[in-house]
Amino acid sequence: MARTPPSRLSSGKILRELRAAAKKGDRASLTLAVDQMRTLALSPRYWEKYLGLLRSPLARLVDLLVIKQGDRIAHQKGWRLPPPRPSRSRDGARARRKAKAAPRESRRRRDPAPPAQPSLFD
Repeated sequence: MARTPPSRLSSGKILRELRAAAKKGDRASLTLAVDQMRTLALSPRYWEKYLGLLRSPLARLVDLLVIKQGDRIAHQKGWRLPPPRPSRSRDGARARRKAKAAPRESRRRRDPAPPAQPSLFD
């Protein structure tokens, strides 16, 4: 079986590009770094290299904002958000309030609880 050549992507090169983009505002270096990060993130072969790259705060920021790898990981692991609750319409809420409403006589106001500790100023 033929061996594949080693990767030309290195985390050092990617971080240099990200730093250049951050300092100089160089759009070309940012594009290059994001493209290389995307290659590492989306291929299982380079997954460990990508995790090592994420030790850098700049790389984590790019991951959160551009690549959004966290969503993909969550999907692969089967993590799901809870299903959204149905929105309540105003008419339905009014009907529930009317059904719940009890006569005012039956509602009691609770007396305020006595202070647990006696006052020092009495």
